[in-house]
Amino acid sequence: MKKTVHWTELDLKEETVVKISRVAKTVKGGRRIRFNAIVTVGNGNGYVGVGLGKANQVIDAVNKGKEDAKRNIVYIPLKGSTIEHQIVGKNGAGKVLLRPATPGTGVIAGGPVRAIMDQVGIHDILAKNLGSNNAHNIVKATIDALRKLHDPLEVAAKRGKKISEIYRIRK
Repeated sequence: MKKTVHWTELDLKEETVVKISRVAKTVKGGRRIRFNAIVTVGNGNGYVGVGLGKANQVIDAVNKGKEDAKRNIVYIPLKGSTIEHQIVGKNGAGKVLLRPATPGTGVIAGGPVRAIMDQVGIHDILAKNLGSNNAHNIVKATIDALRKLHDPLEVAAKRGKKISEIYRIRK
């Protein structure tokens, strides 16, 4: 059961621009310069969205990316300031490995993954980009990994067991 909520109900943080690319198209009269921007938004408490904006000006591309990100917000189940279990996300040739970390570890991750973790509210995580280092693929692979995370309450309910039977309680 994924939580669905409209972005207007969330108290979103300031957007984070992951990458701005300058794209040149050669036409009869010369080159046409455009920009595309990958933008993330989130509330720092389990909700995050990623969007892509394209325009002739950088500011317009960022604004379009922000609006696209607001339309694509998803809920991520957190365990304190980290994730519940290790997971691998894939998109194209890009793979991202996410591992939970103990409190105080910090975000050990590359640029695109770090931006998403900041927006979703994860402060302790270990991440590794495997395969492609293309920012578009890494961002989508990170969101794929976060969407695959299982909430312990949902898993216990599906199996008809208690949480303590499924997960070890660390002391």
